[in-house]
Order: sequence, then structure tokens, then C-alpha cells
Amino acid sequence: MNSRLNQLTNAMSLQNWDVLLITDPKHVYYLTGFASDPHERFLGLLLTRSDEPVLIVPALDGDAAAAASSISTIITHQDTDNPYELLRGQIKGSIGTMALEKDQLTVSRYEQLQQFLPAKSYKDAGQVLRDMRVRKSEDEITIMKQAVALVEEVLAQGLKQVKIGMREIELVAELEYLMKKLGADGPSFDTMVLSGTNTALPHGVPGSRQIQEGDLLMFDLGVFAGGYASDITRTFAVGNISPEQERIYNTVLEANEAAIRAVRPGVTYGSIDNAARTVIDTAGYGPAFLHRLGHGLGMDVHEYPSVHGLNQDILQPGAVFTIEPGIYIPGVGGVRIEDDVLVTDNGVEVLTSFPKQLTVIG
Repeated sequence: MNSRLNQLTNAMSLQNWDVLLITDPKHVYYLTGFASDPHERFLGLLLTRSDEPVLIVPALDGDAAAAASSISTIITHQDTDNPYELLRGQIKGSIGTMALEKDQLTVSRYEQLQQFLPAKSYKDAGQVLRDMRVRKSEDEITIMKQAVALVEEVLAQGLKQVKIGMREIELVAELEYLMKKLGADGPSFDTMVLSGTNTALPHGVPGSRQIQEGDLLMFDLGVFAGGYASDITRTFAVGNISPEQERIYNTVLEANEAAIRAVRPGVTYGSIDNAARTVIDTAGYGPAFLHRLGHGLGMDVHEYPSVHGLNQDILQPGAVFTIEPGIYIPGVGGVRIEDDVLVTDNGVEVLTSFPKQLTVIG
């Protein structure tokens, strides 16, 4: 059994769980090495405190699971099979406490479990898995650094494509083509390119607006590579921008750097958000910073932690998250500058290295 499974079975003993069922495909990959998108079909990893783990996969994935997984007992199911009946056959006797990933479980699947694998009580395994995932291993950090380097190369090459009159959506297409061309599995979220007053929309949707002289131009993009995500935002000036736009940019940059300086083990996530927010408040733009400072990054592009002012959880070495302050003024434009950071034993390592000083393009 691999070290992650050992850690999880130890947690089962501490929590007094008799059975643990993992159904999130990313967690199956994290624990077994088998990556799959089962679509609507059932994929699950069954753990008990006494027997060997069992991986149940759709029949069409059986060979791939056997080749990639660290689990020796693999059960396959046809589309005409009931996978819950197959699971029940793997459990001896009655079930006391069953742990589940409640955030991943639909009502219909829960009803199936109650019918075929009834337990005296059900518990949520989410926090145990979250606590395992938050501290990235050296191997995970290496892969994440590769994902960051890849997206930065995409951005560097994509900037060369920028032309006055180009539509936002055209530039998105160029960037996503570059992602695949340079070796990414794909974008880690919908690539965002916003120009001019559209940059005042933190979650704007790229459209047909044409890039113009005097615009702010915002890129928010990431890739999946090796099963892990990267996420970066940079904002540029297209020709000459206004003094107010330049002041907004410099304020966001100062907030970004203040937050990075605040990162170290033992402080709260809330204090990191507050470090950035204080800079923006002092400059008079407090109400225009509309969102949390950042989010965890790993196998998901958005995962624990949520970096907001009320989060009193403590930073631990190995945690990776984004720092992305922003200011958004309707009719004027917006600026966001986002870095991916790693908490080290003594402080912080910034994984993103793309230049942040205001750059004029076009």
C-alpha cells in the first residue's frame, strides 16, 4: 500500500470509520495513480480497516486501471451492472460507520448507497482529504512548477499575437492553441482576455470587443499539465493609458507584493488578504477590490484554502495558493495581478516569474 493510502487508513482508525468510499476521480488519481474521467459511470475506491483496497472502474477502463493503479484488486462493471451491488459483495458483515465525500455525492447515489450498503452512520471524509492535499509533496511541487513555466511560455508567445483591432475571443483562441501546441493537457479554466472597460468585470466573458489604443488588456489563464493546474493573471497597457489607470496598476502591484511579503508558516490566511487589502484601502480603492485575495491550487484550479480576510486557518509549508488582488472601476477599467506561491519552511517561494512592472504592448 502506498504512503497516501497508509496515511488515509491511519486516519480511518483515528476517526473510527469502518469503511471509506472515495468517488471523486481526482482523489482516486491522488490515492492510486489512475487518472480517469468516468463521465456518468461509477468510479470508486473502497477502503476498510482490515482488507486490501478495492478499485471499481467501468469495464472499458479496466486495462488502463491495471496498468496505472497501485491497487492490486480491481473490479470492473458493465453498463448493465449495478456497481453498488458489486461493492456490497466486497464488504463482510454489517457496516458501522461509512465515510464519504459529501461534496461529491449526489442524492441519487446516496440513495443507492443506503439501499445496497446501509450503514449505521455516515461521516464526511472531506476534511481529512483536504488536509492531506494541502501540503504538496516535492514531486507535486515539481509538476506544478512545470505547469507554471508552461503557462508563462503561452502568455509570452500569446503577447506577440496582440494587434490593434484584434477581438478578445480571437486572442483566447490563439492562447488555447498555444497551450496544446506547447504540451499542456488543456486550459485549467476558461481562458480570459478582456480589454478596455471590460477589464472592470472581474469574471468578464471574452467577446467581440476589439483591442484599441489606450486600453488596459487583462490576461487570466492557466493550464493543466501532469494532472496539476497553474493560474496567472497579468494586465498590460496598449499604448498610452490614463494617469488614473496607471495609478490603479501601481496600487495593485504594491498590494500583490505586500501580500507576498506576508506569506510564511504560522500566520493566518486572513492576514495575507489583509496585507493586500490595506494597501488598496489606503489608496482609496477599497470598495473596488471585489473578491478574496486568492485560492488554493493543485489538482484543482480552485481548492482549499480560500484566502479571504476571515480565514483563520494557519499557513503550512507545502501549501500552494494564488495571490491576485484587483481593482475594478466601471467605465475606467480594471487591473488584476496574480501569482502562484508556495509556502516554504521559512517563508515563500513565488512560482510565477512573468514580469509584473507595467508593460506597454501593441
